[in-house]
Amino acid sequence: MREETEMATKAEKIVAGLGGIDNIEEVEGCITRLRTEVVDPSKVDEAALKAAGAHGVVKMGTAIQVVIGTDADPIAAEIEDLM
Repeated sequence: MREETEMATKAEKIVAGLGGIDNIEEVEGCITRLRTEVVDPSKVDEAALKAAGAHGVVKMGTAIQVVIGTDADPIAAEIEDLM
């Protein structure tokens, strides 16, 4: 139960770092990364993502990859539940 709560909290912080739920068009877990499409890349807060536990952020236009390690798939599922 505690791990689920921590995962949900981490997912919420990542959503905030990506500019909020309304800024996220698509999210997919891919081994160690969250692959996302955002509406407005200027709303992405790299410092907030790193504070949420991201090891790195790769921006390519509206495609944002958040490197978070092996929690990528469960966090993607948590974010999809919020959408």
